[in-house]
Amino acid sequence: MDSKKRYELLFNNINQYNSGDKGITRIAYTNEEQTCTHAFMRMCMAEHLDIRMDQCGNVIARRKGKMDELPPVVMGSHLDTVYQGGKYDGVVGVTAALEVIRRLNEKGIETDHPIEIISFACEESARFGVSTVGSKAMAGQFDPSRYRNLKDKDGITMEKAFALCALDINSVDQASRVNEQFKAFFELHIEQGPVLINNDKKIGIVTGIAAPVRLHVKIMGKASHSGTTPMNMRKDALLGASEISLALEKAAKREEAFGTVATIGVLNVHNGAMNVVPGDVEIKIDIRSTSLQSRQRVHDHLNETITLIKQNRQLDIESIEISSEEPVLLSEEINEVLKNICAQKNISNQIMQSGAGHDAMNMAKLCPVGLIFIPSIDGLSHHPNEYTPLEDVMLGIDILEEAILQYSIHN
Repeated sequence: MDSKKRYELLFNNINQYNSGDKGITRIAYTNEEQTCTHAFMRMCMAEHLDIRMDQCGNVIARRKGKMDELPPVVMGSHLDTVYQGGKYDGVVGVTAALEVIRRLNEKGIETDHPIEIISFACEESARFGVSTVGSKAMAGQFDPSRYRNLKDKDGITMEKAFALCALDINSVDQASRVNEQFKAFFELHIEQGPVLINNDKKIGIVTGIAAPVRLHVKIMGKASHSGTTPMNMRKDALLGASEISLALEKAAKREEAFGTVATIGVLNVHNGAMNVVPGDVEIKIDIRSTSLQSRQRVHDHLNETITLIKQNRQLDIESIEISSEEPVLLSEEINEVLKNICAQKNISNQIMQSGAGHDAMNMAKLCPVGLIFIPSIDGLSHHPNEYTPLEDVMLGIDILEEAILQYSIHN
C-alpha cells in the first residue's frame, strides 16, 4: 500500500471516534477521546514502538535509536477537539508523526537518536478554559492548585475528569520532563487561518506563537421583574457584560498594528427569562498577541472599563485570570533547516507567525522547536468544514520526515 492511501486510512480511522452529529467532538478526558487515544497507542505498538502514558494522559511512543542514550528527536500534536470541531486540527500532527515512523520502518532506516511521538492531552481549552494542559505538565508548568477546581459546562471539575480517566491530578508533577534532554521537537499543524491559501504557499515556517491571557468575569447585579422595575432602578448584569464586550473590541482594534485580538467566546445569563432583568452573567475572555506590551494595554483597558461599569451601573464584578501564557519565539536554526528542505524539494513556503497557541510553545521551554503549517481551505478551523487537501498533508509529511531524519543523525 502506498504512503498516501495508508495515511488516508489512518486519518479516517482516528476520526471515527466522535460523540457528535456535526463535525468532530472529541473533548479532552472524555470516553471518546480516551478510546481514540488507546486506539492510537495500539497503532504505535503495531510499529514496534515502546508506549507509555504519563500522569497527565500524554502518550509517549518511542522508537529506539542505534545510540539510544542520545536525546530523542520528538514530533507530535494532539487528538482532542473543540465542540463540533474539524477533522484536521491536532490530528494531522499526530497521524503524520506515525506515518513518518511507518516510512522509516518500511525503508529499514535506523536512526542514531531515538525518535518519539507525543500525543498531548487536553490541548484545547474547550472543556476547562485552559489550553495545552499536557504539554504544560511535560514542561513543568502545571499547577494542580490552580486547575483542579476548574469546571466544564456540566459542572465536572478537572480533578474529577482526571479521576474518571484513572489519572490523579496530584501526581501530574511526575509528567514533568524538565530534567531530560531533547534534541528537537517538531509539530505539523494546519494553519487555522487564510495566509497560506491567500498567498498560494504550501508550507508555513513559523517564527513565533502569539499567547493568550484568559479571564473569567462574573457580573452580579439584581434579578427583577421586567415590567415592574423602572429603567433607572435596574442593576442589569447583561448590559454591564455588553459594555465590557464593546469596550474590549475597541481596545483590541487600537492594537491592530501588533496583531492583537480579543474575543468574548462565552456569555452565560444565569436563570435567564424574557420577563426578568438579568441578575447574574458570566463571560469568558481571550486576549492574545505576540506583543506582551500590546496585550497588557488591552487588559489594562478592560480593567479600567470594569471599574467604571461597577460605579455607573452599581454592579459587583469579579475578574479571575484563568491562564496567562507568554509569546514564544521558535528556533531560528530549525527554521533555516526547514527552509532548505523546502528549497531542495521545490515546495513553496512562507515565513509567518501563529496567532493560535500550540503544544510547541510549551515544548520550546525544553528544546529547540520547529512548527510547520500546511494550508487550511478558507482559513477555517475549529469548524465542521475545516479542510486541508490530502496532497497538502502529504507534502507536510514529506517535510517532517526529512527534518526528523536530519536531526536524528548524530554529529
